[in-house]
Amino acid sequence: MKRLIFLIFCGIYSFSFAQVPPKPYGPVPSARQLEWHKVEMYGLIHFTPTTFENKEWGYGDADPKIFNPAQFDAEQIVKAAKAGGLRGIVLVAKHHDGFALWPTKTTEYNITKSPFRDGKGDMVKEFADAARNNGLKFGVYCSPWDRNSPHYGTPKYLEIYREQLRELYTNYGELFMSWHDGANGGDGYYGGAREKRSIDNTVYYDWDSTWSITRELQPMANIFSDIGWDVRWVGNEKGIAGETHWATFTPKPAEGASAAVPGQANYPESPVGHRDGEFWMPAECDVPLRKGWFYHPGEKAKSVDELFSLFVQSVGRGAALDLGLAPDTRGLLDDGDVEVLRAFGQKIEETFKVNLLRAANLRASNVRGYNSIYGTKNLIDGREETYWATDDDFPTPYLTMTFSRPVTFDIFQIKENIKFGQRIEEFTLEAEENGEWREIHKGTSVGARRIVKFDSPVTATRLRLKITKCPAAIVISEMGLYKEWQAQ
Repeated sequence: MKRLIFLIFCGIYSFSFAQVPPKPYGPVPSARQLEWHKVEMYGLIHFTPTTFENKEWGYGDADPKIFNPAQFDAEQIVKAAKAGGLRGIVLVAKHHDGFALWPTKTTEYNITKSPFRDGKGDMVKEFADAARNNGLKFGVYCSPWDRNSPHYGTPKYLEIYREQLRELYTNYGELFMSWHDGANGGDGYYGGAREKRSIDNTVYYDWDSTWSITRELQPMANIFSDIGWDVRWVGNEKGIAGETHWATFTPKPAEGASAAVPGQANYPESPVGHRDGEFWMPAECDVPLRKGWFYHPGEKAKSVDELFSLFVQSVGRGAALDLGLAPDTRGLLDDGDVEVLRAFGQKIEETFKVNLLRAANLRASNVRGYNSIYGTKNLIDGREETYWATDDDFPTPYLTMTFSRPVTFDIFQIKENIKFGQRIEEFTLEAEENGEWREIHKGTSVGARRIVKFDSPVTATRLRLKITKCPAAIVISEMGLYKEWQAQ
């Protein structure tokens, strides 16, 4: 009887242990960051009087009466973004020129002084409504630099800026992002002074207190800036993250600066990030669809192939792609921009429609607790919350993929379940040739999504993934093999 009880106890203990998931490793994403990772691609819309001046940066002295987009249609712009695979938009509600696209009470330099909608327009509302009507998330950017305000550079302006944020946070529903950049101080109109004003941006904006407004009024809004808080700048406007990209980062003051703030931080380290970073702070890769952020008649959109390459080098490295969209003076996206977005969205959809790996037999060298709940079937079930995990003392396993007939692919994809942190540091993919394994790719970080695009197609009947460096048990949620789709 005692032996039976002992065996039952051992069985219960073993079963319970097998059910225990891995412990998180290092910093992990917050709930709002997890939602941000799901978006992956979004658009940043620049549209102010600067558009009508054919400039990149407005000086702050443009007459509001020139802002008259007679055919403005937020639905046209948002639908084009959605067709391009974008899952959100961030509207530049106020750029450096200081012109507010909503009827703010903080400055006379706003949309009510323009002919748009007979002075009764609210472009922030129209974009917010269009985004939500089409299933896209909505965010805002309100520039901290204001080249129009006579108060810029004084304590009075900080009160104005914070009130502008409160208006945007309060009147336009839930936001997924509050976007900021490091452009601070310089020459401007400043209410007619027409002078250069310099500030110490390590103290002037008092960012901790300013962003506490975000946390209070929009707790699910991810704060983006050079140094993050939630999302960091990738450090360039090319739309490209480092080949190795860690979602973890430790902001540090730039040389000679007293604090790590937007515009004065260690963002040159941002493309790669820090393996042992203190915070979960993934990178956003921002790049305009055209050459400039604002519409210029002589420019054209990037090609579909260029955009797909950027997608692989941003989203495919665990970051996000923020694509700049620029309405023209009509208040619409150019027909060529719309077509490129449509074709780009179709290419992504068709490329990742069929996971060739679902036809394979998957065998792992280790499964956590010998429990199928952590088994390899989770890699191809299309559910990112499930995962293949290994025992804590088995962080470098391998996975063999065997097909009944040769399979041809040129894209390999792997995703970690980032709720448990970013773990994998090195991996290799091998193909069997004449009974021997040949390395066809050697990679580093994985994170939210790693896409490997081969220069030429690979054909094989057996493949092997080897995790060669990992400080903790692996937690891989998805894997796939795909063939890049080309329009006929």
